[in-house]
This record gives sequence, C-alpha cells and structure tokens, in this order.
Amino acid sequence: MSSNLHDLPDSPCIGVCSTLFDEVCKGCGRTAAEVSNWVFLTDEEKRAIWTRIECDGTAMRFKYDKL
Repeated sequence: MSSNLHDLPDSPCIGVCSTLFDEVCKGCGRTAAEVSNWVFLTDEEKRAIWTRIECDGTAMRFKYDKL
C-alpha cells in the first residue's frame, strides 16, 4: 500500500454497496460503520482501513484491478 493517503482515491468505494445485507461490503471491503463514518475518520484511521482491506484483497475493488 502507498504510504501517502493522498495518493489513494478519496475512499475505497466502487459504488457496489452491500452493507444493507452484509456485515462487510463486498464492493470495498469496509464494514457498515467504516462506510458511514468515513468522512469523520482521521488519516491514520483511513490508512489502517486501506491496509486491512488491501491485505484481505477479497473485495470486488481488488478483484477487478487484477483483471
């Protein structure tokens, strides 16, 4: 992952939300709480979430990048 948060998109969202039905969004890999609170999180908190979802790599966001 990039060490500079500002090199990343504003959020991991790819517009494929499943948080109404799933605990973790299948599109971006964030929890519903992370999605709803994203704008209030510090850069450090956002960086930690980016790191976790990139390491997990199961969200659609990462599967399409590899095609």
